[in-house]
Amino acid sequence: MENKARSLIKSITYRAIAFTVLMIIIWYATGDLVKTTTISVTFQTIQIILYYIHERVWEKVGWGKQC
Repeated sequence: MENKARSLIKSITYRAIAFTVLMIIIWYATGDLVKTTTISVTFQTIQIILYYIHERVWEKVGWGKQC
């Protein structure tokens, strides 16, 4: 069983990688660092929350688990 802290850390580290990639793509497309930062931070915050909720819901699903 995975605890809540582990789910949170996994969410953050995964999103950090995605954040970096997104920043590069948006900056390349817009050339505007302020827009790039605003869009990236907003998007990543939403993604972290959704991923954490997704992990917690799947932790309650018994399908595919062995005890």
